[in-house]
Amino acid sequence: MLHFKRCQLLKQIAQKCLSRIHVKTDKHPQLFLSRTFALAELRKSWHSIYSLVGDKNIILMGPPGAGKTTVGRIIGQKLGCCVIDVDDDILEKTWNMSVSEKLQDVGNEQFLEEEGKAVLNFSASGSVISLTGSNPMHDASMWHLKKNGIIVYLDVPLLDIVSRLKLMKTDRIVGQNSGTSMKDLLKFRRQYYKKWYDTRVFCESGASPEEVANKVLSAVKRYQDVASETFISTRHIWPKDCEQKIPAKFFSEAVIEGLASDGGLFVPEKEFPKLNCGEWKSLVGATYIERAQILLEKCIHPADIPAAKLGEMIETAYGENFTCSKIAPVRHLSGNQFILELFHGPTGSFKDLSLQLMPHLFAHCIPPSCNFMILVATSGDTGSAVLNGFSRLNKNDKQRIAVATFFPEDGVSDFQKAQIIGSQNENGWAVGVKSDFDFCQTSIKRIFQDSDFTGFLAVEYGTVLSSANSINWGRLLPQVVYHASAYLDLVSQGFISFGSPVDVCIPTGNFGNILAAVYAKTMGVPIRKFICASNQNHVLTDFIKTGHYDIRERKLARTFSPAIDILKSSNLERHLHLMANKDGQLMRRLFNQLEEEHHFQIEKILVEKLQQDFVADWCSEGECLAAIHSTYNTSGYILDPHTAIAKVVADRMQDKTCPVIVSSTAHYSKFAPAIMQALKIREINQTSSSQVYLLSSYNALPPPHEALLERTKQQEKMEHQVCVADVNVLKNYVEKLAQNQFIGKFSE
Repeated sequence: MLHFKRCQLLKQIAQKCLSRIHVKTDKHPQLFLSRTFALAELRKSWHSIYSLVGDKNIILMGPPGAGKTTVGRIIGQKLGCCVIDVDDDILEKTWNMSVSEKLQDVGNEQFLEEEGKAVLNFSASGSVISLTGSNPMHDASMWHLKKNGIIVYLDVPLLDIVSRLKLMKTDRIVGQNSGTSMKDLLKFRRQYYKKWYDTRVFCESGASPEEVANKVLSAVKRYQDVASETFISTRHIWPKDCEQKIPAKFFSEAVIEGLASDGGLFVPEKEFPKLNCGEWKSLVGATYIERAQILLEKCIHPADIPAAKLGEMIETAYGENFTCSKIAPVRHLSGNQFILELFHGPTGSFKDLSLQLMPHLFAHCIPPSCNFMILVATSGDTGSAVLNGFSRLNKNDKQRIAVATFFPEDGVSDFQKAQIIGSQNENGWAVGVKSDFDFCQTSIKRIFQDSDFTGFLAVEYGTVLSSANSINWGRLLPQVVYHASAYLDLVSQGFISFGSPVDVCIPTGNFGNILAAVYAKTMGVPIRKFICASNQNHVLTDFIKTGHYDIRERKLARTFSPAIDILKSSNLERHLHLMANKDGQLMRRLFNQLEEEHHFQIEKILVEKLQQDFVADWCSEGECLAAIHSTYNTSGYILDPHTAIAKVVADRMQDKTCPVIVSSTAHYSKFAPAIMQALKIREINQTSSSQVYLLSSYNALPPPHEALLERTKQQEKMEHQVCVADVNVLKNYVEKLAQNQFIGKFSE
C-alpha cells in the first residue's frame, strides 16, 4: 500500500513535469529542474504523510526472545509515552486466558487468525507497541498497524535467540510443536519480518536492552529525517554566509543523474556510516546477501528505497545468476596471500557484483512515466555486465530503460568483444568506436554536459540520459560490500582474528574498485594499505608516487589487461575530494587543468596524506605472463591477466607482516589467448569459444565458468554498430536509439 501510494504520487508529479516540458520547449535547462522538482515533491509528501509525529506509533517487531517487551518499556520511559505489549495488553485481555492456553486450545492456524483479528480491532496513537513473534504472519493486521506507525525490526543473531529461548518458557510460540527445530522455525519466520519492517536495528551479540533502545531511537530519528542523507558534487563550492546554499541531492537523484551538472561526481555530504566492533563481529557468520542488506541499508535512506524493498532487490541480484553460492568467495593462494574471486557472476567479471543490483536501484528511483537512456563507456567488462544487468529487469522497466554501451572497437580482447556484442538484447545495444576507452568515457561526459542536446532528447523523445559506469554512485556503492565481506570471510575461516589488519591489492584503472575498498575501511573494516597495481599504462602508479598526474607525453598502450588500459581515472576525483576535506574549488581547478593542459600536481601535504594509505607499482607484459605461468605450476590456479598484474605487484610491495587480499577481477576464460601464451599452449588458429573450451579441459582452479561457456555458442554470430571517433557521431547514434526504442514502440 505504502509503495503503491508513493508510485501513484510520483506518477502524477512526473506527468505534471512532462506537461510543463511541452509548454517550455525553448528552455532546455528547465528539463533537469523538472526531474529534481519531481523527487523533491515526492519527499515533501513522504515527510508530511509518513514522518513520525506525535500520533504515530513505534512498533517493535522481531522473533521470540528478541527483547521487544523489555526494549519497549525502556523506550516508553525515555519518551514518556504509553507502552503496549500485544501479548499481555491485547491478546490475553481480549481472550480472558493466557496466550499459551489459547494456542493449546485452538492450534497454530486458528491461533494466527484469532490473533490477527484481535489486533485489527485495536488502535493506538503515540505509543510504543511490542508485537508478538507471530504477528507478522498475518497480513491484514500488519497493514492495519503500518498505517499509523513505523515498524522497527529487532534483528538479533539466530544463535543468540536460540540461546535465550533455552532459558525462557517457550510454551506460546506458534509452530513449536510441529516437529520443526527451533532454529528452523526462526529461519522460516525471518521472511515475514523482512516483509514488513520500515527500519532495522541490528542487535549485535551482547548488546544490552538499553543499548538496543538507544539504537531504536536513532533508527526512528533517521527514518523521519528524510533530508539527513544528501549528496554533493565533488566540485561543489561551499557557500559563504551571505550566499544562498546550492541544494544538495538525495540518493535517488544522484543515481538518476549519474554525473553532476558541474561535471563533478556525486559523493555523500556527510561521512560514511560506521559499524561498531560488535556489529561487524555479528556479520562474521552471515551470508553475502545478509551482509549486503545490513551494509546497504545503512547507506541508502528508506525514503529513497524502503528497507524491505531494498532487501528484495539484493536477494534478486545475488541469486542463481551467480555460479558460486558465496557470491564473492575468498580462496587461500599461498603464504599470506588470498584471492578474492569476483568473477562468479553471469558475465565473469567483478562488474557483476554491482551491475546485477544497480539496475534494480535505478528502476526504483526513476519516475514511472519517464524514459531513460543509459550511456556506458567500457574498457572491456562493464559493457556486457551492464547489458546483462538491465536485461534482467521486468518487462515494464525494460520498456522505459534502454542501454547503449560504447567500447573501443580494437581495444578489448576478442572474447570480451564477442561477449559485449552477444549481450545485446531488446533494450540494450553495443557500439564499437574507432578509438580508445578514454575517448569513449570523455565523449559520454561531454554528451551529459551538453544541455542543448539533453534538452532536445527530453522534448522530442521524452528521454533522459543517465550512466551506469562507476561515475554513478548507485554503481559504485555495492562494490563496498565485497571488500567488507572478504575480510569477514578471512575471520570466519580462521585465518585472522577480528580486528587484525589486512592489505588489499587491486588492479586499478578507473579507480572505482580500490575506492570502494577505501569506503569499506571508512565503515570500519581494518584495511591497512591499499596497493594499487597498474599495467604499462601506469599513470596512477606514477601519481601515487609523485603527486603529479601527467598524461601529456603518454599514449595508451594496448595490453593483456584491457580493463585497466585507462589514462583518465574518473573515480580518483572522489578520493582526492575526500582527502582534501571536500574542497570542491580545488577539484574544479585540478580537473579543469587536466582537461585543458593534460596534467596537474597536488600539494606536498596531500601527497603525504595519500601515501599514508596507498602504495603502488606496475607490471610489464612479460611479468604478467610469467606470473600466470608460475602460479599455475605451483598451485594449479589460473590467474587472469588483471589478477596476475595484482599478484606481481603484491609480491613486490607487501611487507609480509599481514595478509594481503588480491582482487581477482575477471575469470581467465575471457582472456584465453593470453592464458594460452602464458601456459605455453601451442597456439592453434581457433575461435575465442574454441580456446575457452580448450582451457576448460584443464583440471585447474578456478573451475570453468559455465555461463561463459554457454554464451560463447551464440555470441560470434551477432552484429553490432561501429562508428568513428567523433562526439557528434555518437550523439546521432544516441538520438537514433532513443527514437527507435521509445517513439517507435509508442507509435506501433
